[in-house]
Amino acid sequence: MSLVERAAFGAGGAEPYARALRSAHSEVYLQESIFGTHSPVATMNVARWSADADAADLSLLHSVTGPVLDIGCGPGRMVRAAMDAGIAAMGIDVSPTAIEIASAAGLSVMLGSVFDRLPAEGHWQTTLLVDGNIGIGGDVDAMLARCRELLAPDGEIVVETHPDAGADRTFTGRLVDTLGFESASFPWAEIGLGPLVVRASRHGLEERQSWMIDGRTFCRLAAIRR
Repeated sequence: MSLVERAAFGAGGAEPYARALRSAHSEVYLQESIFGTHSPVATMNVARWSADADAADLSLLHSVTGPVLDIGCGPGRMVRAAMDAGIAAMGIDVSPTAIEIASAAGLSVMLGSVFDRLPAEGHWQTTLLVDGNIGIGGDVDAMLARCRELLAPDGEIVVETHPDAGADRTFTGRLVDTLGFESASFPWAEIGLGPLVVRASRHGLEERQSWMIDGRTFCRLAAIRR
């Protein structure tokens, strides 16, 4: 059983992620577990995930063709943005609450892990890994390999990378909200552009483009040209 199957982002415990999605509490905090203590790593802005796509989000869809698979889609802002742009898209997420919200909004989403058997494997033109979702399962190599399996031969992986271009680490984290509700622990990873490009090359992928907007950094990966 993989790390991804054993534990999922923000699940278990008092479910602060689900609470944030359903209520006015707009932020949860990612903490790293170290020897029984927990150190803050990042603020997760759930309100932004639930809002319309912003300029940085929309930059991901420039030159993208469908079908698009949004991995860890949350309540579906990128699926909505793609659909609004006339791009065929589907989202997948392990959070029942996120999928319930996205489904109620009429978005094409499914509940499950990206490591499950999925529709149209080998035919997705674009896979999106936004909001740190390259870190799902705490194994960047496993995620890149899985995306490669899902993509069409000329497809692309569009990744939001860590702002620190040299970041490359795996850790056990948990989510905590402003009221102190905690999730179960889960594996997570953070990676910047430099180490990501190195890891991608091991999977026959190369960087086609990278850019920064509103303090966020992104890149496109595709099969190495022969």
